[in-house]
Amino acid sequence: MERKKPLEHTSLLVLSLLADRDLYGYQMITELERRSDQTFHMKEGTLYPVLKKLENAGAVTSYEADANGRTRKYYHITRSGLKHLAEEKEAWARYAHGVNSVLGIVTG
Repeated sequence: MERKKPLEHTSLLVLSLLADRDLYGYQMITELERRSDQTFHMKEGTLYPVLKKLENAGAVTSYEADANGRTRKYYHITRSGLKHLAEEKEAWARYAHGVNSVLGIVTG
């Protein structure tokens, strides 16, 4: 029997942020906090290894650009990353539905 791979929640969140626009690291951290109503507080030590892994997998690319007089490293989601994001969103929806079913939470 094929083992299911664990959901990469951190990768899912990062790819979701990058689906809207290119961002640099600190922007991702603050945007994640904002969108999650302060539920998620990702540290740089968590974010950058995830970005490196996504970059090595071809899901994101990076480039340097000027931002307010400083050079920043921006990340861009690739077509492969968008495909991976869609797959992870679908897997997350199935997972959340299963958990909600067990907990007796009815979702609309």
